Amino acid sequence: MTHTLHRTGPEESLSEDFVLLMMPSKDINHENSAPKLRRFFELALKNGCVRIGDCRLGNQYHQGGVEKLLENVEDRAVIHASFKDEASLTEMLRDLKSEELGLSIVVSGLFDNVNKCCGEAGLKPHTINQSLGRWGNTDRLPDDKILEFNTMCGHGMVTVKLIERIVEKVKKGTMSPEEGAEELFKPCMCGIFNPHRAANMLRSLAKA
Repeated sequence: MTHTLHRTGPEESLSEDFVLLMMPSKDINHENSAPKLRRFFELALKNGCVRIGDCRLGNQYHQGGVEKLLENVEDRAVIHASFKDEASLTEMLRDLKSEELGLSIVVSGLFDNVNKCCGEAGLKPHTINQSLGRWGNTDRLPDDKILEFNTMCGHGMVTVKLIERIVEKVKKGTMSPEEGAEELFKPCMCGIFNPHRAANMLRSLAKA
C-alpha cells in the first residue's frame, strides 16, 4: 500500500505523523474479519490516536460520528489510524502484538522513528517501502508548503484550492489553525490526514 507513503515536509514536522493501516487479504482471510478490524479501531482510540478512518465507508464525518464508524466496519474494510508521537504509536504496536489479530499492518512514518517504536514494542518489520519522490514535470506542482498538506491525503481528496483557501483564512485570523485543520481533514475518506500536524503547519504559516 503506497497512499500513505509520499508525505513530504521537514523532519521535525514528519516526526509528529505516523499512520497505521490494517486490512485483510481478499479471499484469504477477509471472511469474519470485521470484529478484528473493529478491535484495531478500539485499540487505536485507547492509545490516543489523532483520527481513524475506513477507506470503504469514510471517516467520522462521512458516517455520523466515531461510534457509527465503529459500528459500520465490514469484512474487507481497509482501515487507518493516525498518531502524533512515538509514545502512543509504541503502545499501539504493543497492543497489536499482544492481541495477535492476524491481519496485515502497515506503519508509515520516518524510518528511524518507526524502527525505534517497533523495537520497543518487540516487533521487527517484515518489509520496507521507500518513496522515491516525484517525477516528471515537477514545475507544475504547487508550493512545497502546500504539498505538505496535500500529500497527507494519499488519494488527493484534500485539494490544493481548499488548502490555499484555509491557509488564507488562518492568516487573516478568521479561522483558527485547529478549525482549519479540521476542515482539511473532512474530505479525507481514509482518515489518514493528520489534523494535529496540519494545525501546527497552519500556525507556522500564519506567523511567517
